Formats: sequence, structure tokens, C-alpha cells
Amino acid sequence: MGEVRKLQKKLRQIENLEIKINLTPEERFKISRKAELRSRLAELQLQLSGPQQTLGIVEDGKKEKMKRQVEDVPKGLSSQPPPASKILKGEEESKAPAEPVQAAKQKEAEIGRGQGGTEPAKASDHCQDVSKSQPDSDEGHQLRQAEAEFASLKVSWEKVKFRLRQLEGHSDIVTCVVAVDSLVVSGSRDTTVKVWHVPTAAELKNLGGHTGGVTCLAAPPPEYCKRLAWSLSLSDKERFILSGSVDCNVKIWALSIGQCVKSLYTFNAVTALCFVAEGDGYIITGSDGGKVQAWSWETFQNCQSVNAHQEAVTSVQSQGPLVFSGSTEGGVSVWENRCSDRDPLRLLHHWSGQVVGLGGGSGGRLVLSPRGDRVFLAYGRAWLKILHWRTGTTSRLTNHSSITGVTDCVHQTGGLLISSCYDLANGESVLNLFMLPQCQYVASLTWPDAPRILCFAAWTTGSGDHRWVTGGQDLIVWEQLPSSGRQRGDVTVRRDSRMDSCLLESEGDTEDDEETEDYEDDNDNGEGSDSRSDGTEDAGSSSWLRCVLQ
Repeated sequence: MGEVRKLQKKLRQIENLEIKINLTPEERFKISRKAELRSRLAELQLQLSGPQQTLGIVEDGKKEKMKRQVEDVPKGLSSQPPPASKILKGEEESKAPAEPVQAAKQKEAEIGRGQGGTEPAKASDHCQDVSKSQPDSDEGHQLRQAEAEFASLKVSWEKVKFRLRQLEGHSDIVTCVVAVDSLVVSGSRDTTVKVWHVPTAAELKNLGGHTGGVTCLAAPPPEYCKRLAWSLSLSDKERFILSGSVDCNVKIWALSIGQCVKSLYTFNAVTALCFVAEGDGYIITGSDGGKVQAWSWETFQNCQSVNAHQEAVTSVQSQGPLVFSGSTEGGVSVWENRCSDRDPLRLLHHWSGQVVGLGGGSGGRLVLSPRGDRVFLAYGRAWLKILHWRTGTTSRLTNHSSITGVTDCVHQTGGLLISSCYDLANGESVLNLFMLPQCQYVASLTWPDAPRILCFAAWTTGSGDHRWVTGGQDLIVWEQLPSSGRQRGDVTVRRDSRMDSCLLESEGDTEDDEETEDYEDDNDNGEGSDSRSDGTEDAGSSSWLRCVLQ
């Protein structure tokens, strides 16, 4: 396993180097060995293949090997937390006595009756292997119904067809995408923001104004756009987009006129942002130095600046009054937005990378996707972490049947959890689909010569069809076709039986996390100048974020 991890680390560094603009001769030599390293890794995989190498879905472990670090941890937790709009109206709710165990089981069983949706879950819907449960008659009926719905979902996705269309115009990698009505907005390291018309795959606007790479985008809801449009004497149907860049600016763009109507200078490279649709509205930004800042949508003044993380903030997401931030060191913070003019964010919990199980990594990009009491975390591994943010307990969800898989992004849409996965060993790129809330593996989607997917956005049409957009080396729109039509799709739908047969294990019984991450910090001294010239260069080349920003 030691050689496998060394090869995996080298290939991850090579993949990151390939997205850099300027390469040193030594870096070019490293990239030239990519095929050789992949071949050797494939040989080792073949030798080590077997049931013992398959990662599984890991549920909450009884063995707590790491000391939790948290601020304002509730003393007791109800098995059924309130909805997102009431989730933070005081710690009294979280101090309520827990329900009886049998009632808690019944609540969890009820969650599995449908596919769920993008709205927050109403109960603590832990990932569970429903086929392993032994419920009473009522619960058995509910579980059989859930299993029937899951089987139906699998069949429907086996027949799904997508047409792929590439949107050409960016001269560098696409780092972020967002969907607004029938438009797709993309941000790139080439410093531009582009607006695309999905039905025609045509570029409508080229929004130039940033002097550094664009790292993040956000779309305020229509009601907040209407307020700003009224103040600017624009149409009340105007839509706005927020873009963040390494040039330390957040720009607000009016899409119909293609102009920047406001620019906020943050004094630090902006690496993440989101819009919080609470009260008068807030823009939340994260910086490369670990700072989280809040800005008023009404006055565009800075309301708060907090040194929240030790390293770069790579993801900021909102869920009702909650704000979640994650950084390259693997830490996750949960904030309450109190909708005040000054210091609106109150820290509820901070879970370090060691607690979450992502500490000691190689400075990767942590991507968050919150759902109720859980946060799905993608961190460049072959699995997703699931953090139960109230308690700090973690679960693990397999996203690739081999340890050579890399997960770059995770997204929720229409009762589905969608995650990207890139295989370092063979260069294959796929999107994996899981049914929520049970996190059951549904299918994998790929196509010939699929590039590594670094960002993802999704929406549905009025008829319920899926529309997706993926970004990275290429910007591609996915359009779902009628399954009964004669037109052939561009995407291959398949199921990986190794992921389908995952077993529930205790987090405490799985050592792969710590061993892999401990290795990632080690200097590779085995091959002299081939592995590194010095520690500084190796650390920089192994960081996805640094490579994207260079």
C-alpha cells in the first residue's frame, strides 16, 4: 500500500501541475512521467484488487479516536431538529431531551419514504443501509416502499439520455459555474465572466473587469435582485451575478446590460462567496488567508471580518440562516446569521480538520454541500465525508471503488446527491449519483475522453428534465433527452457493482484516512530530484488551489 500511496500522490501533483500556466523544466519532466506512473499504479491495483480494498459507507462510529474541538456545543440534541428557519432561535431547542430510541427509529424510517429534495431535511437523516434493518411491521412496510422507489429510480436512470454541448470561449480553465433562468454564467482563470444562452449554446456576454482569475460566483434570488434594480433604475426583471477574484474584488454584474454596477474591495484574494437571503441580504466572502467577511446587500458596506480559518477558505454555502465555511486545512465552521447591521455572523461550531478526518492533507480544496444536520464534504479523495455538524460525528460515503479516485465537487438537486470523480490511474472522469436522504448509490455517468470536472451546477426545466453544466478544462452543458425518443445520447450510464455492495462500517475501524493523510504530508525522498527540488516547491505544486490561482 505504501507504493500505491506514493504513486497516487505523484499523480495528484501531476494533475495539479497540468492546470498551471507556467511550468518549470522540472515540472515538465514530472508531467512527462504521467503515463509511466499510471501504468505502474494500474499494475499494483490489479495485484491488490479484492473486497478488502473497497471503501464503504461508514456510519457514526462508537469509537471516538479524536478529541472534538467545538464552541457552544449543545448539551443535548433532539432526534428531530427544527426546520432551517427555526434551527437557530436559541440553544434551548438543542437542549431539549432526546426522544425515545424507538421513536427516533420511526422518524428515520419515515425519511426514507421519498427521494427528498434540495430543501433541508426535517430530521437527522443519517446515511443508512436500509436493506440491513430489521424493523417491525410498520417500519418494514415503509422500508419496502423505499426500496421499491429506489429500484424504480435505478431503472429510470438506466434509460436516461443526455446530449452534451461544449461552450467554447474561455482561454483557460473554468473554475466556477452558476445557472440563472435559461442562462449559464461561468468564471475562469482567464479573468473573465461569460454569460451563455443554454438553448442555443451561444455566448451572450463577456464580462471583463477583473484583473485576476475568477474563483467563485453566486446568484442572488429574484426578490433581492428586484430591490437593487429599483435603486439603480433598472428593470425589475433584472438579474445580478456576484463574482469573486484573486484581484481582491467582488463585482456585481447586471446580466441584461452586461455591466458591473458595483465593486467591493476586500483587501484579500477572494476564494469563495455566497449570498444569504435573510433580512436585507448579505454577501459572505472567504479569502486566501482564511478570513470570512460579511457585506450588506443594502449598503454594500463591510459588516464583519473574522479570521475564521488557518488557511484559504475554499467553500462558503448558506442554508436558511446558517452559513458554512470550509478551508484547505480541512476545517469546517458553522455560523448563524443574526441579520444585524454589525457583526451579523455568530460562530456556532468549528470542527478542525483533525476532528472532521481531513487534517494533514496536501492543501486540497474542500467543497461543502449542506443538508439539514449534515454537510457533505469533497476533499480530493475517493470518498465523501459526511459531517453531522451539531455533534461533530462523521460518516464516509464511497465515491470511487479504488483509492486512486479524486472527488472535486459535490452538489444536490432534485433528491439526488451528485459528485464528480476522477481516476488518477487511468484519467477516467465520471459523475456519481446517490439517492437522498439514504445516500444509496444509483448510477455513474461518463462519456469518451471526459475531462476532469472541477465545478458543477444543475437545474430542472418546467417539464422536470435535468439541465446540468460542468466546468474544468471544458465547459459543457448537459441536456436531458426524452428516454422514448430515437435520438442517441452522448453519455454512458453504468453501475459499479463494487460501490453497490458497500457495507456499513464503523469510522473507528477504518484506518485508511489517517494513513493516507499522514503520507500526504511526507516529503517524497525516494527518487531524488525527480520527486522535488525543495520542500517549498513540492508543497506549492501539490496544492490544487495554488495551481488554479497561478
